[in-house]
Amino acid sequence: MKKFPFEAIVTASLLIVLSQSAFAEKKAKPKTMSGASATMIANTCAGCHGTYGASNGPSIPILGGMSAVYLVEMMEAFKADDIPSTIMGRLAKGYTTEEFERMGEYFAKQKFVAATGQKSDIKKAKKGAKIHDKYCEKCHSEQGTLAYDDSGFLKGQWKSYLSAQLKDFHSKDRQASKKMAKKMKKMLKKEGSAGLEALLEFYSK
Repeated sequence: MKKFPFEAIVTASLLIVLSQSAFAEKKAKPKTMSGASATMIANTCAGCHGTYGASNGPSIPILGGMSAVYLVEMMEAFKADDIPSTIMGRLAKGYTTEEFERMGEYFAKQKFVAATGQKSDIKKAKKGAKIHDKYCEKCHSEQGTLAYDDSGFLKGQWKSYLSAQLKDFHSKDRQASKKMAKKMKKMLKKEGSAGLEALLEFYSK
């Protein structure tokens, strides 16, 4: 009977153990990188975006009630550096797509709490309402308050945040969709920068 060297037997045994461990690890792999629940993942956002996504910071968007699809798209865009940011791009790189999806599902179930204490120029807001109806309503229906449009909330959002986003779109630091870019170009040609200001007053009213 042929005898195998002791070293060969040990090596073979180790390979079997390692392969079994790898199989067990693969089988027991959590749905998310961290294995955290949707609530736990969303709570990592609360420091800036507030509890349940009700932000109190004028430059930080309100997330509660937004479309899950929209939130996932935004987070993926931040992760890819397609949207200019101060910190979101770096934070987004620490999450997986599955974690973005859980995050989106959580915030989509929350109630949208409109920004409070914002001042608005009534005259400009009336003009902004007409501009919205003409150029924005088809994609941001009900004055930009419906999550079903899979787009960000406009009415009731923080004015400072919306102002920064519109400036990024206008300067093309942030890429708009073809439809939005076309509408925005028409609006700016007709109304100029005063049109953007009027929209901000309307959304913050």
